[in-house]
Parts: sequence; structure tokens; C-alpha cells
Amino acid sequence: MAREFTSVGVVGLGTMGAGIVEVFARNGIDVVAVEISDGALERGRSNLTGSTDRAVARGKLAEADRDALLSRVDFQVGLDALHSVDLVIEAVPEHLDLKQRLFAELDRICRPETILATNTSSLSVTEISVATGRPNQVIGIHFFNPAPVMKLVEVVRTVVTSAEVVADVEALCARLGKVDVTINDRAGFIANALLFGYLNHAVAMYESHYATREDIDAAMKLGCGLPMGPLALMDLIGLDTAYEILDTMYRRGGRDRRHAPVPLLKQMVTAGLLGRKSGRGFYTYERPGSPKVVPDERTPAATAPAQADGARAIAKVGVVGSGTMATGIIEVFAKAGYEVVSVTRGAEKSAKVCEAVKTSLNKGVVRGKLSEHDRDAALGRVTWSATLDHLADVDLVVEAVVEELSVKKALFASLDEICKPGVVLATTTSSLPVVDVAMATHRPADVVGLHFFNPAPVMPLVEIVRTIRTSEETAVTARAVCAAVGKTGVVCADRSGFVVNALLFPYLNDAVRMLEASYSTADDIDHAMKLGCGYPMGPFELLDVVGLDVSLAIQRELYLELREPGFAPAPLLEHLVTAGYLGRKTGRGFRDHTRR
Repeated sequence: MAREFTSVGVVGLGTMGAGIVEVFARNGIDVVAVEISDGALERGRSNLTGSTDRAVARGKLAEADRDALLSRVDFQVGLDALHSVDLVIEAVPEHLDLKQRLFAELDRICRPETILATNTSSLSVTEISVATGRPNQVIGIHFFNPAPVMKLVEVVRTVVTSAEVVADVEALCARLGKVDVTINDRAGFIANALLFGYLNHAVAMYESHYATREDIDAAMKLGCGLPMGPLALMDLIGLDTAYEILDTMYRRGGRDRRHAPVPLLKQMVTAGLLGRKSGRGFYTYERPGSPKVVPDERTPAATAPAQADGARAIAKVGVVGSGTMATGIIEVFAKAGYEVVSVTRGAEKSAKVCEAVKTSLNKGVVRGKLSEHDRDAALGRVTWSATLDHLADVDLVVEAVVEELSVKKALFASLDEICKPGVVLATTTSSLPVVDVAMATHRPADVVGLHFFNPAPVMPLVEIVRTIRTSEETAVTARAVCAAVGKTGVVCADRSGFVVNALLFPYLNDAVRMLEASYSTADDIDHAMKLGCGYPMGPFELLDVVGLDVSLAIQRELYLELREPGFAPAPLLEHLVTAGYLGRKTGRGFRDHTRR
């Protein structure tokens, strides 16, 4: 039978520590809240009362419940106040020597049966435990910020943590209303090991001027449905904290270069640009601790709403292709008021595309998203054709044909001969080099990537891909067109994966490697990323939806272009694809979908 905890101690009352105090006190457990000085204690008290007062103001907590919660907390200076508690959890800064000294003191002060827990997000629980004479009673209990809201707790056992301690802590997490995942002591655990490689990669993108900070963040929010962009998230976490986590993971996790902190990160920390806590990081904030971003000198004009200045006039658009992406793009432009010429191979395919567009527009009417008048007007703007010659007078061509370079190059060579001078030629490729397509023409300055996301009428993001030959006028026109059709255009250079795929798929590949190493289960890894990071889907859910074969192909492209060892496709992914386990499309992937 699980142990009943009646009193706990929390050491360190910063944002995380105060949040942990609130979690315990909300659930009827008496808490001894400890700080190092009277000043720090008052700041901790303020953190707790501020959080509970906000909960009352938002209707999340009754005033009587807040008062009862606060009455369960005993604020004290000094560790001696913890002599009789059942469990102590520390939330002090992420420095191993500090935590080891603290645990040695707790070992001396606390009763022999007291469980000692660390909230570390990256340090070795084992190295902390050996500072005590009771390493079998030391465990990691990693809450996520903000602790009262986030449902996930990573329970981290060392090789000597007793099974009874693990079971007791798991039962405690359930009592607190948390979802726990129990794992072994490894650098970064689950969530941080997957999250920080992705964040570090995003910083590297920004450092190399591959894309602006706003475009990187917008791409991941709008393209993947993430609650925050990576650079805004780094500011929230704190760049100093992020640096320490990455450095620890690099040193303890096999010296993977993807976890080696990007030089810019160290420079920003040295300069005191720590994120929200200091008022400035990747963004500038209204004041230290404020979430409100204010303009600063590093905000380029291009990140404001798209400007038409310098853009070519676009009135008529050609769309080449007959697949789902092509039909979606036709709908997007037609609903936005553009004249559209749809070109397919043959009358039969043209009829199918026409029917698909009509069906989609009719669904919009049924769902109340579109009036019958607007549907009919959109359809009236589309001309259906089976020959490229009808593109002679358009202002923009968007191709959405099969992802084969030879096919796209042949098409663009034909467009080069047919289209009038000054026409913007755009490819929707998601993986091929745009410059290869551009150089099939005699007008590479007019060629740009417009990577729509599927389904195009719904997804708000378009990646605008500039090659080294794309003119400024073409890029400005592409951004203006995206704004005109109600999409957010993010500009990036012509590199494999662009922004979204370049950041997303290495993260998915890392998750497969974690499963391959038998560190955790697919379900627990998915829980960790959804509940600990607020992701809409776990990595294995997403892999099954995208298709394991698609993921493997993209990961191979990234590895071949960047030659980064950490980007090499996980062998497990390759083996599953070889065996025909492709995800939902085949009924089997990382999960069995045939029984659902």
C-alpha cells in the first residue's frame, strides 16, 4: 500500500518552487516552504499569493479555497524547519554543487524515512543522491512550469532508488491530479531531451540569419500548432537556464553536437539578455517579467504586416497540378478574388479538379464559412484548362505537381517559354532545392518557393523560399500575395526543410531514437510532450499521421544536405518503413490503427 504523505517541505520559492507549494497545498497537504533569507522568503510568499490571487480573479479558485490553501503553508527561513516532514522537494538553481550541499544538509536534518526529491530538469539525480547517506530514498520529481497548470510530472529513478519510493511518489502524483511518466536517470529526461535540441536548432537558424526571429516563431506556431515559437519559449524559460540545460545535456548525453549551446546563446547570457526575466532576450519586453513584447531596433520592417510597396501587381494566377494541394491553392486564390487558370494534364483530370474545388466550396457553405454567393463568385473566377499555353497572360504561376526534380525542372523550362516577362514563377515544393528549379529557366530572379501547407484553404502558413538568385521584388511580391490571400508568409533561405520541416523532423527522429534505446514507451513520450510542453500531438502520434516513409525521406534529405551526425535517420525508423509500417495509411506504424 502506498505511503500517505501528510506534510512536505519545499526548498526554494522562485516561480517553480512557489508553484510546487501551491500544488501540494491545493490538494490538502501541509507544506513547509523554506528559503535562505527573510527577503527571499517574502519574495516567495509574494509569488504564491500572486498566483492564487490571479486564480481567484479568473474564477479558477474560490476565495475560501485560496484562504484554506494559504493556511496550509508554513513559511520558514532555514532547513531546520524540515526536520519532521515526510517528503522534501528542492527547486533551487540548476547547479550540481549547490544541490549536493543542500542534500547533504537535508540528509542530516530530516528523519531517516523522509524521501528527498529534486525538481532538476537536467542534472544527474544519481550524482545528487550520493551526497546523502540514503541514496535509495532520493528521487527526481520534475514538475513543469507553471506547476499548478501543467499536468505532467517526470518521476526519475536512479539505479538504487527503491521500488517502494517510486511507487509512493507515483501514488502521490495521482493524488495531486498529475500524470506521471517514470523514467531512468538520463540527461534531459524525456521532455527536455527532445525539446532543447529543437530550441538550440532554432537559435542556430536565427544566428545564421536564415530567417528572422518572428518568422521562425510564426512558422512553428502556425505550421505545427505549437503554443509558442521556439525563440519566444527560450525567453520564457530564461536564456541562462536554457544554456545550463543544454551544456549539461551535451556533457552528460554523449556530446551530441545538437545539444552544444549555439555561441549566440552564450553571448546573450554574458550580456545579461536573459529573456523575460531581464526584460530582453530574443525579444524586448515592456519590463522585466512582463510577457508583453515591445518593438526594438532589431525588428525588421518585413516582419510587420506585408507591405505592397515594391510588389508587382498580381491579378491573374495560374495553378498547375491536379492533386489535393493544387485544388486547395486554386480555392485559396479564387476565394481571395483572383482570376485563376487551372492547368492539368488532360480534360479528365481537369474535370476532377473542378469537382474537387466545387465539393470543398460546398462544404464551406454547409458549415457556414461561406455564402452561396461567395461560392458561386469564386467558381466563376476559375478557368479550367488542359494546356500550359493558357498561362501566357497570367501574373503568377504556382506549380503543385509531383515531388520529382526532373518533372519540376521540365515544367519550369516550359513556363519560361510560355509566360510573359515579369511573371512570378513559384514552386510549392516541400523538400527539393528551389534553386535547381529556378535554374531550369532563364529568369531565376523571378522564381520563388511558396510552400503551402495541407489543407491549403485551412492552414494559415506559407513558407516563402528565397534562392540566392531570387530578386527582392519577387520576394516582396510573394509576401504581399500571401497577405492578400489571408496567409502568414514567412521568409527563409533555400535550404532543405525550410523552417518547419527542418525543425520538426529532427525532433521526431530524436523521439524515435529515444524509443529505440528503450528509455521510455511511445505512450509516455507522447504524454511527456503533450502534457509537459503543450504540444497538440505527441511525436509518435504525429509520425503515424504524417507517414513514417515521408518522415524518413525528409530526414534523409536533411542529413544529406547538412551532414550533421545527429540528423542521421534512426535505424528503427528505417526498419519500420522497410517492413511496410508506414503509419495510418497502412494501419500500422508506431501503433496498431487497424483496431480503431
